[in-house]
Amino acid sequence: MTETPTDTVAYEVHAGVATITLDRPAAANALNRPMKIQLLRALSAARNDPSVRTVAIVATGKNFCVGQDLEEHVAALRANPAQAMGTVREHYNPIMLALNAIKVPVVAAINGACVGAGLGLVLAADIRIAGSRAKFGAAFAGIGLASDSALSASLPRLIGAGRATALFLLGGNIDAATAHNWGMVHQVVDDEILRDVAIEMAGRLAAGPTQAFVSIKELMAANAITSLAEVLEREAAAQQRLGASIDHGVAVEAFLAKKKPAFSGR
Repeated sequence: MTETPTDTVAYEVHAGVATITLDRPAAANALNRPMKIQLLRALSAARNDPSVRTVAIVATGKNFCVGQDLEEHVAALRANPAQAMGTVREHYNPIMLALNAIKVPVVAAINGACVGAGLGLVLAADIRIAGSRAKFGAAFAGIGLASDSALSASLPRLIGAGRATALFLLGGNIDAATAHNWGMVHQVVDDEILRDVAIEMAGRLAAGPTQAFVSIKELMAANAITSLAEVLEREAAAQQRLGASIDHGVAVEAFLAKKKPAFSGR
């Protein structure tokens, strides 16, 4: 199937929130080459814009993202099987690295099917909100593949090695309630209000202490596998730096005055 190139990823910034919208609903937001290129550009734009204090990733249509566009993949297999998976290094790896490089909080709103690379994308977010009809799955082994988009690391880290192994090996999907119970998502809401809830949460984070949020993400990433002494030193350095920030001073004064602090992100 050939397509006339159109924008399949929308990007806008408003009040400190960069909203990235997967917008190929007729194909369940399956990732073809143009969409992967546009998604990388949007993530890079959010990462490099100093006015962005939170990123929200949402999707149009009934499904968040069903992963790789299989029609495109079949065409690549028929053309050259040895090079058909080149898209992993050419597109998926850069996408995941760009998402991981975003220092501010990232909120993902998941509606409908979220499988394969789509699942990898949302598991790289910091806050995940699912619609009540959302479904999650790895979907690689069923077509004779293993994993990409960092799922072999992110999935067991979030839900445990046993559950992750079963999802990878046995296939199938889990529903939103199970995903919430397993710690894969933070909140489940009605599908009709999913986008609004996610954007509202992103806005709330954008109005928060941005430097503190950035340091929290950095500490959690750096301290995932490290010694206690290194953890303590990194925490001490971050606290010392943040203790001199404008936001910290404002927040302490507001607390003493029993007022709500107005964070500037500095």
